[in-house]
Amino acid sequence: MWSVSAHLAMCIRVQGMSGSSYPLLCAASQRAMCMSAAGTVVGGKVEGRKGAAKESTGVKKRGVNERVRSFEEIPHTGRSGWANLVKFWREDRFRTLHKHMERTFNTLGPIYRERLGTQSSVNIMLPIDISELFRSEGLHPQRMTLEPWATHRETRQHSKGVFLKNGVEWRTDRLLLNKEVMMSSSVRRFLPLLDEVARDFSRMLQARVEKKGQGKEGRLSLTIDPSPDLFRFALEASCHVLYGERIGLFSSSPSQESQKFIWAVEKMLATTPPLLYLPPRLLHRIGSPLWIQHATAWDHIFSHAEARIQRGYQRISSSQGGRSKAGAEGGQYTGVLGQLMERGQLSLDLIKANITELMAGGVDTTAVPLQFALFELGRNPEVQERVRQQVRASWAQAGGDPQKALQGAPLLKGTIKETLRLYPVGITVQRYPVRDIVLQNYHVPAGTMVQACLYPLGRSEEVFKDPKRFEPGRWDVSREERGGGGAEGAGFRSLAFGFGARQCVGRRIAENEMQLLLMHILLNFRLSLPSAQDISTKYTLILQPETPPRITFSKL
Repeated sequence: MWSVSAHLAMCIRVQGMSGSSYPLLCAASQRAMCMSAAGTVVGGKVEGRKGAAKESTGVKKRGVNERVRSFEEIPHTGRSGWANLVKFWREDRFRTLHKHMERTFNTLGPIYRERLGTQSSVNIMLPIDISELFRSEGLHPQRMTLEPWATHRETRQHSKGVFLKNGVEWRTDRLLLNKEVMMSSSVRRFLPLLDEVARDFSRMLQARVEKKGQGKEGRLSLTIDPSPDLFRFALEASCHVLYGERIGLFSSSPSQESQKFIWAVEKMLATTPPLLYLPPRLLHRIGSPLWIQHATAWDHIFSHAEARIQRGYQRISSSQGGRSKAGAEGGQYTGVLGQLMERGQLSLDLIKANITELMAGGVDTTAVPLQFALFELGRNPEVQERVRQQVRASWAQAGGDPQKALQGAPLLKGTIKETLRLYPVGITVQRYPVRDIVLQNYHVPAGTMVQACLYPLGRSEEVFKDPKRFEPGRWDVSREERGGGGAEGAGFRSLAFGFGARQCVGRRIAENEMQLLLMHILLNFRLSLPSAQDISTKYTLILQPETPPRITFSKL
């Protein structure tokens, strides 16, 4: 989900221009000079927090009494945003933006500025600095507005959902949505729907292996690219939870309407990054082909959601008052859409806007991490078996209760966290601090858009022990990593779903959806890879495989 869902790869400094390039960090030779505890600017010096100079996630910080350096002294990649933008386009760096960030941090150190077209940004990657950033986000956390998306809503006269809102209006809507998608009582109610879809996916895969698999009876195996099936799973699961209905994507002939929806989401994601550095309203006026593709994709997403919402509205409207009340108080679950309509606290237009955003953000951002998770489990058989044994024991004790089964298998959640550490769907999380702060001994003014860069963070030896190793057990709270356990900022090492009040609104749906699917796959199949080749990644607003990995499913 959008964390979003997909967090954009930039940070904006609000000073006349809203711009962002992807800032690079202090040179290795400067690193020792730059290291000081994050804190607040007071009289040109850092006012540190209690214990700020202690070791933090494996990184030593210097004292805080030296002069605070100015914003302009933050290392950068070049002063001309347009020259940088041309260079990015020529070298196709947008597709490897996550790698660009990692290289830049390695070259310049743990903080940097970068201009790119009309945008400028400050990038950070160490947990102690991320912790300071989130401490200064204020009551109404703000992140970069995706102007192409906002322009589409405005030109089509659609209402905006919480993903595109800020301030009091955002908070009011978000608190109402949280009741239906974030609270534990709501999770308990939609978990059986997700489990139903995950079970059906496993049955579908079993039938395919039995029909097309090779090997001896009882030991059949089938090697496939599971990505098309995972996209269908994610859409089917999202529809079941959001609309309260199944759409039949596991049938032998899934609907063209749903296939077009998946295509539209992929086209929308692919056309967003190039539009971030150019004025979308101008492109709309001149009829730019890129804008037309982007807007057309969104139009199809909205039309798909509109049809589903209308059906749901008619279903709820035709219900008798007593039955509707029962649905809202613990009877038959009517989906997030039905719950919002029955409560009547959001207008129908706002319900449509938010349901559409949840749908658009709930397919690729779930299906893609599942590809990576299957790949890593397939090439790490010992890890896979350890997770499977825990899942089997928990499943046997849960008596068919999906919530109990997940609670008894924390390695499933660890598998998702470990997958998103190595392959974060959104490669950044952004915030505008509401007060002046100090990061790496540099003054960062209030109103600057700062982004935490998740791909370099997840692969940093300064933050994680043996970061290239896939180890779900590292997230076991009873087995904290040495140097990470009680250290300052240690709680900010896993941010794939964001943080705090502005974390991914679909987080609970996505986390449970992925864990349940992995649970049923591991109960029924052994995973392996047909080749030892590593996986290459690309960035198209979300991080995804350059080529979807092929996985061998062997029946247990």
